Amino acid sequence: MPSLDWKTPVAGAPCWVSLTTHDLRAARTFYARVMGWEFHDSSLGDDFVLASAHDRPVAGIGCPGGGPPPAWIPYFAVAGADGTADRIRERGATLAVGPLPLGEGRAAIAADREGAVFGFWEGPAPVWADGPRAPARVDLQSHHAFEAAIFYAEVFGWAKPRSRCAVDYAEDRVLVRAGGHTVVTLRGGGVDNATDPRVRARWIVDFLVPDSERAAEAAVAAGGEATPVDGLPGTAFVLCDPEGALFTVSDR
Repeated sequence: MPSLDWKTPVAGAPCWVSLTTHDLRAARTFYARVMGWEFHDSSLGDDFVLASAHDRPVAGIGCPGGGPPPAWIPYFAVAGADGTADRIRERGATLAVGPLPLGEGRAAIAADREGAVFGFWEGPAPVWADGPRAPARVDLQSHHAFEAAIFYAEVFGWAKPRSRCAVDYAEDRVLVRAGGHTVVTLRGGGVDNATDPRVRARWIVDFLVPDSERAAEAAVAAGGEATPVDGLPGTAFVLCDPEGALFTVSDR
């Protein structure tokens, strides 16, 4: 079991990623083969496990009854879950689940006005929240990056006077920085009502791996799909697990 050091993460920054699945056993088998992860019981019950790599926590995998469809969801730290939920509703977005008590904190799942699904978390989180040490990048593929940046800045308080998150603009992308590191990238390119879910507006969870080509081959062999992707440093693939949950692997 990996050692979990918990702390209060930077408000507005990503603090965790989690997979919702309908078949926890099958998900464990797939991600063990593709990502080499080990799994451990969590304090959240029999339907949730903790994935780790090299004794470091990487992600959560849960099978909540009646939960959302299989998907990888990034969670953002917030000081107050209720206030965040109110701001989401006020701006015409959707609150799908919660806020609900979960372990030592409170969690909720929402979708922005373009349909991109994300979560938010109030409470202490594992040290995964450290930007430069995080095992995954979190990017938003949006129809309009600058409009999305305004929405999320208002919801999470980015760039407010006391915020520890700063917003920068780089050509066609919006960068959110915390502690001197980029923790979120928002970019355009999402296609309205696309039949291919890979090009819709969505939050992208991009795991750093030693060899993305090998991970892509393992995903196909385990019953998933793999598609090369451009636009990221190094080699990268969009992978789809057997239940349809999308994630990205890249080496750099």
